Amino acid sequence: FQSWEIFLKLEKKGWYSTSAFSRLEKLGIRHPKPSPFIGNLTFFRQGFWESQLELRRLYGPLCGYYLGRRMFIVISEPDMIKQVLVENFSNFTNRMASGLEFEPVANSILFLRDKRWEEVRGVLTAAFSPEKLNELTPLISQACDLLLAHLIRCAESGAAFDVQRCYCCYATDVVASVAFGTEVDSRTAPEHPFVKHCRRFFQFSIPRPLLVLILSFPSIMVPLARILPNKNRDELNGFFNKLIRTVIALRDRQAAEERRRDFLQMVLDARQSPSPVGVEDFDIVREVFSTQCKAEPPRQRPPRVLSKPLSVDEIVGQAFIFLIAGYEMVANTLSFATYLLATNPDCQEKLLREVDLFKEKHVAPEYCSLQEGLPYLDMVIAETLRMYPPAFRFTREAAQDCEVLGQRIPAGTVLEMAVGALHHDPEHWPSPEIFNPERYRCC
Repeated sequence: FQSWEIFLKLEKKGWYSTSAFSRLEKLGIRHPKPSPFIGNLTFFRQGFWESQLELRRLYGPLCGYYLGRRMFIVISEPDMIKQVLVENFSNFTNRMASGLEFEPVANSILFLRDKRWEEVRGVLTAAFSPEKLNELTPLISQACDLLLAHLIRCAESGAAFDVQRCYCCYATDVVASVAFGTEVDSRTAPEHPFVKHCRRFFQFSIPRPLLVLILSFPSIMVPLARILPNKNRDELNGFFNKLIRTVIALRDRQAAEERRRDFLQMVLDARQSPSPVGVEDFDIVREVFSTQCKAEPPRQRPPRVLSKPLSVDEIVGQAFIFLIAGYEMVANTLSFATYLLATNPDCQEKLLREVDLFKEKHVAPEYCSLQEGLPYLDMVIAETLRMYPPAFRFTREAAQDCEVLGQRIPAGTVLEMAVGALHHDPEHWPSPEIFNPERYRCC
């Protein structure tokens, strides 16, 4: 009897270690052979960027892999991506969540789900209209002035300097001012509490052995990791929550005309307001972020009342959107753009001529004039993002069973858009390794 018990335990252990690894094969999707418990974790030992390119090369634009027991379907074919992100968007509004997200991040639009995601997205979409963005331009210009003053001093000194560090300071100043209602000069005040906590937030990482355990045994390790004491996490949550709550309390005591016009105030103004934007109005994003700033007759939509006002935790979460997207992503993109222009002096000279001409026409630039008056700059940024995409992979989760260009996708499946691999596909981008902003001339 004891031998049978041991045998059954071994069988159960073997079943758990491999039972999740038949799903891709049943869907007819090619993938690397997974290892027990960890899946294809070792395939990504060189990092996701190199491994994603290799995955596409070996298994095609529709393929898959396993991280631990979790299945990922990878797509890098434009028509499939369009079906997920545009045509069948209402079935793919949710992003994958690990369960280990910091509390402010968990309350952001990145991880809100279903109906609540739709409501908060509608509020934020309205806050990103050209008119609203124009109100933020002076705050961003203040941070630009600090950056330019420092770059001029560096240039005059003739000494080498770290330009990425300059851009990190600039991004920190913008995020603090626009999203958190706090003015800082992180170059001259690196020990400012906001600057220190931003650094700590981006330095946080999960140790690799713990990550392997979490991926291999998520049902046990994720709840355990959430309840175990974590001083660093608690201090970061406490700082940013207290900062936002203090600013909100101050704004609520001020008269409307005294309140600082920043992103935080726009969210506060809209926290109980009906939103005209629903998930079926996906094209509204194209309208809001269009380079066309001329007023057009708005489409009439019945206002959608929020099921409940935005909570303070949700407001903090939306501020974290700026911290996540506006710190490393902006600093890295500016750094890559600087490198590409420095190594392509003809492009640099062309851009400089455009900027000089723009400055002659616009003493105090506004959002719309920036959008319409600097087309070559827009092409430079677009080409930089193509070559060095900050989010070269991102996920969506299927809410219901569906098909994407004939491929069956079960409910709950995580789809990964491999846009980095697509950006470097010579079929879509001839000579993808060459920096050529003129690619976007006809767009």
